Amino acid sequence: MKRKKIVYLTAALLILISAGIYIYYGFLFKEARNIETEMPDASITAAALIKAYTSDPVKADSLYLNKTIEVQGVVTKETDSVMILDNKVFCLFTKKNNAKLLSTETVIKGKCIGYDELFEEIKLDQCTITPLTNNQNN
Repeated sequence: MKRKKIVYLTAALLILISAGIYIYYGFLFKEARNIETEMPDASITAAALIKAYTSDPVKADSLYLNKTIEVQGVVTKETDSVMILDNKVFCLFTKKNNAKLLSTETVIKGKCIGYDELFEEIKLDQCTITPLTNNQNN
């Protein structure tokens, strides 16, 4: 009788430990999002995004924060890993960007990480350049 009780307790303990490990690794350590393969939650012009954040940052955060968005605007500054659209939308790329798009209309897809009040910029990270289509409506 005592031996049977020990076997049941050991089995229950192993099941609890296995469940704990599964929860720990399965839910707490999810893979990072791949923004490049995600469909955008919104497509918007840089001017409209700037207006949304300057007029009502709380509402803009509820619409765009931590979401994949496509932003269309004119590239006003570029380096190998950063592009700035319309002087106010800061786009950080995960890979080096060799395209020379200064002063051209461009669509960039990335994850919106919010509005930086110090620099007065909207920040996107994990950005990629998407093809500009003629029929894009915002």
